[in-house]
Amino acid sequence: MKTKLFLLCAIFFGWQSFSQDYRIEGKVTNQGNPLSDVSVYAKSTNFGTVTDTKGNYQLKVPQGNYTLVFIFGNRREFKIEVDGDKTLDVDMSKVEEALDEVLVEAFRVSADLPITHSNFSKAEIEERNLGQDIPVLLNVLPSVVSTTDAGNGVGYTSIRVRGSDASRVNVTLNGIPYNDQESQGTFWVNLPDFASSTESLQLQRGVGTSTNGSGAFGASLNILTEAKNDEPSAELSNSFGSFNTRKHTVEFGTGLLEDKFTFSGRLSQIKSDGYIDRAFSDLKSYFLQGTFQDGGTFIKALAFGGNNITYQAWNGIDRETLETDRTFNPSGQYTDENGQTQFYDNEVDNYKQDHYQLHWNQRLNQNWSTNLSLNYTYGRGYFEQYEEDADLGFHEISPIEIGGETIEESDLIRRRWLDNDYYVVNGTVNYSDSQLDFTSGLFYSYYTNDHFGEVIWSRFAGNSEIRDNYYFGTGTKQEFTVFSKATWKLDDQLSVFGDLQGRFVNYETSGLTSDKVNLLVDENFNFFNPKAGITYQINNAQQLYGSYGKAQREPRRRDFENGITNPEILDDFELGHRLKLGNSTINTNVYYMYYNDQMVLTGALDDVGAPIRETSGESYRLGLEIDADIKINSLFSTRPNLTLSRNKNIDFRANLDGEIQNLGETNISFSPEIIAANQLIFHPSEVFQVNWISKYVGEQYMGNIDSEVSLLDSFFTNDINVVYEWKNAPLFKSVVFTGLINNVFDVKYESNGYFFFFDSQNDQGQTETIEGAGFYPQAGINFLAGVTLKF
Repeated sequence: MKTKLFLLCAIFFGWQSFSQDYRIEGKVTNQGNPLSDVSVYAKSTNFGTVTDTKGNYQLKVPQGNYTLVFIFGNRREFKIEVDGDKTLDVDMSKVEEALDEVLVEAFRVSADLPITHSNFSKAEIEERNLGQDIPVLLNVLPSVVSTTDAGNGVGYTSIRVRGSDASRVNVTLNGIPYNDQESQGTFWVNLPDFASSTESLQLQRGVGTSTNGSGAFGASLNILTEAKNDEPSAELSNSFGSFNTRKHTVEFGTGLLEDKFTFSGRLSQIKSDGYIDRAFSDLKSYFLQGTFQDGGTFIKALAFGGNNITYQAWNGIDRETLETDRTFNPSGQYTDENGQTQFYDNEVDNYKQDHYQLHWNQRLNQNWSTNLSLNYTYGRGYFEQYEEDADLGFHEISPIEIGGETIEESDLIRRRWLDNDYYVVNGTVNYSDSQLDFTSGLFYSYYTNDHFGEVIWSRFAGNSEIRDNYYFGTGTKQEFTVFSKATWKLDDQLSVFGDLQGRFVNYETSGLTSDKVNLLVDENFNFFNPKAGITYQINNAQQLYGSYGKAQREPRRRDFENGITNPEILDDFELGHRLKLGNSTINTNVYYMYYNDQMVLTGALDDVGAPIRETSGESYRLGLEIDADIKINSLFSTRPNLTLSRNKNIDFRANLDGEIQNLGETNISFSPEIIAANQLIFHPSEVFQVNWISKYVGEQYMGNIDSEVSLLDSFFTNDINVVYEWKNAPLFKSVVFTGLINNVFDVKYESNGYFFFFDSQNDQGQTETIEGAGFYPQAGINFLAGVTLKF
């Protein structure tokens, strides 16, 4: 393995290229008037200049793909392929794109900053957007592992980055936190088909830059919704596939009205029976957006949301069932009065979520701009369960006397509710010139919710009424964040980055938990999170960077229920190298993440299928990441990535065989040592593409005690994605045909699972540890096919 890695690195770093210089020239204007002293440079290079008194500029660069940046108060960027002399004229008065991107500019990084990141464009999303959730679409990125309860990428899906679970991946939508404020998890099922309204994504691995919401302990995912479009448009998309999966989407855009306004929207429905038995999904969503543009003022108003009705599939199956009946789903199982096994048909999660956002971006002058964002999110819903032989007293139903017999247990159906409101005010200010880029921001959020349970039916109900509450609890969370960050270009080769953030959190609870335990919390957390980095441009093809970042964050609600009150702390060190040769790029990164009181997954699940966490004391993650984009020739290109890592708990202790044992250094749960992916792309023309997608995930432990029972096997899957666009078709601007064959070789694999252990007395009266595991099987070969009609 070491020999292979050495050879791989030698090939990457030893690759040489010789190319001719070409000229890029043009004129920069402002509504037709020449602009002098405009900064012009190619990103991630030391090629740069300024315009003369007539607005003219000229650059000489080797052959390759570049992003040209023009700064004169406004900031405009253009991607350009240089294979000969080029002319590019720029009108700096057209700032729509720059103003739109200001929404997430405060939380994103450019290509040459010392932060490890990957970008995912709208074009890449559209190639595979056939109904599967965003975590599945991102599975091709470095260090990413995605999984799904239903087994086919629809319904409940989640993502892990560098071994960190979804609750540790900070997600923002236009700079507004999306993670649930109490559980810190991300529930993509509440925003079905959100990929259709996404303009771009940026995944920052590690601590990254300052962002809103709970601290990033594995990664942060910044999502920008669809950009303002000046041209009228309409689209109708339909896709169908295995397991009766279908997606129907209609989109519209008015184009520019009165030179100032645009309106756009989307309605979607996704349905699937799922690979797992009864793991159906019935998902509906909407997206409405209006923009106003007048000079340096850009206002964007949005309303979007979704309703998911999803049959529960979070229980998984044991290893024996895995061998005999991979699609078995124990959720909803009960025994009727005749002793027959039945499955309750409405064992579902039913949740609605609506988001309302307003963003006001203001360009004050050639250097200064501001952004003000407001958000309100309203969520409400429940999951429904059939409980066999439930304790009536626990559900606040009095025992019943029938024929001289006291009935204290009964079959019943209950719903456990969560209603919540989330308010956000966020403001940033930015200063930018040819040497300095400075951003500072303030953020305040207020979150409140009600947790309660109700019985909607009971075989023996006594004097109870339908929907009587049997528990009720509340939670309130307030957060205030302030940050300032800057990038200073010292000269043509060296730039430095600094980022200071303060987070101030108050969390309060009252009332009962779902286990009817009184939970009283009133905790304040004050965090100071500094970050710093440096970028050195070796030459026009190579760049080195290094960074350090600290992150601290508060426990979540379930942690408090389990008696955990300490915050966790992360020190993240990153060292990277970027290589650009012609049309190809290779990025290499080494990271070391050192944790105090890291909340690692025990492997076990609670009674709602959520992972249980524990404090691991000291732990670390050490890894090497390599990703590349290589143009082999005019027909083929490839995008490989590889992560090799070591993820360890230090001096880990566990209660085994009736006593606390120091196990020394153990593997952190759900942290494979090898993650690799590749896309081999055949693109004979601009309208036709075939993409062979491969993914390998090494074996991983589902617990922290290195038990063989907890081992999740490695897996290697391959998908084929085909896209063909019929341009200028009759009646349409174009017709796009998309096909996706997942798991081409029909591999039987499990991408997720759980592990539990407990002490028990054996027949000799000795205490011994009992271990068990469950698994979530993923679908074998399956397909999706779609047609998009563009008007």
